[in-house]
Amino acid sequence: MKKQINVPSIIFSRFNEDSSWKSKKFKELLDPTEGIRRGPFGSALKKELFVQNSEYVVYEQQNAIYDHFNTRYRISEEKYHELKKFILLPGDFIMSGAGTIGKISLVPEGIEKGVFNQALIRLRVNKNTDKEFFLQWMRSPEMQNKLTKANPASAMVNLVPMSEVKEWDVIVPSLDEQFAIGSLFRTLDDLLASYKDNLANYQSLKATMLSKMFPKAGQSVPEIRLDGFEGEWEEKEFSKLVKRVTQSSDSDSLPKVEFEDIISGQGRLNKDISNKFDNRKGIHFKPGYTLYGKLRPYLNNWLLPKFEGVALGDFWVFDPNGNDSNFIYYLVQSNRYQKVANDTSGTKMPRSDWKSVSSTIFAIPQKVAEQQDIGAYFSNLDNLIAAHQEKISQLETLKKKLLQDMFI
Repeated sequence: MKKQINVPSIIFSRFNEDSSWKSKKFKELLDPTEGIRRGPFGSALKKELFVQNSEYVVYEQQNAIYDHFNTRYRISEEKYHELKKFILLPGDFIMSGAGTIGKISLVPEGIEKGVFNQALIRLRVNKNTDKEFFLQWMRSPEMQNKLTKANPASAMVNLVPMSEVKEWDVIVPSLDEQFAIGSLFRTLDDLLASYKDNLANYQSLKATMLSKMFPKAGQSVPEIRLDGFEGEWEEKEFSKLVKRVTQSSDSDSLPKVEFEDIISGQGRLNKDISNKFDNRKGIHFKPGYTLYGKLRPYLNNWLLPKFEGVALGDFWVFDPNGNDSNFIYYLVQSNRYQKVANDTSGTKMPRSDWKSVSSTIFAIPQKVAEQQDIGAYFSNLDNLIAAHQEKISQLETLKKKLLQDMFI
């Protein structure tokens, strides 16, 4: 096998023998007449030219940055034809040219007819360049670094002039290999989108069920109830539902938990704290106790540990007091608890008020079995959410690695 110099560190096995990455001018990848075009002067698309009712839209920088094609503004048919050089077509690329620079997006099929504004640059590739490959290549760290450069006289980062970009010497593979690389990243992006959609659905379901599976103020049964249970729930002040733990400990053999260790709103640790030992003093907790961050409660720092330890800082620690520990943990995430816990005192350092929280009346199932089923339902939901978050993290890490190693 001949020695391969100009190939990336990761290539498809079927291209091992004949992978050929060749040097070209950047402009050789582009359409010869409409390869690169900057948006029109700002005066050509002033706000007073926008209209309410029209089938013609204006694409902006946010479309490239956030990779979507929703629009805010419309122009008349006359203005659209006047700016015909700046029309966007499916298969074009738009790149942000000001502010958050260098972000690029591929224009999909089915977009509304429209033109791009002065903050965007349109790129149009030729038939010998695979669009998916070009998109991911332009998003690779190597190309993003080349496209942007720091101004030595300031902290500003500027986009390299397009006249200079056209003349770059770049190294790209054959069209077949481009297609293979582009297809791989398209599959990864589709997987990521699917997991993110499912994650959003599970998170939305949890929020909905937290509002419907715990009774609202003045109600003795929830709006949605698990099968097999009936009868009214009993009402108790929060201070009668749980025991607020105040026993302190400075044991250097128990792991310490701080706000910084908890993923906000997820109730998971962001690191291994099993060996986080020191002699700082905090509240001693046991497995199954609920930790609730009373400082800035809107940060949603809560945790249901399965281990014994010491809570450092502004935590309340709740012993479930004979109730199901999962049920209490999700009760403090419910709308009713959150409303009173976020009725805070202090402006710069707001804290939940124990007097208000402890005296608030909550309805709970009289049967522990119903508490257990509710707790298990939400615990399973949290496990699904965590699994999707982990998969998304793994896929994003993989994509980042491939972007670094599959391009030159």
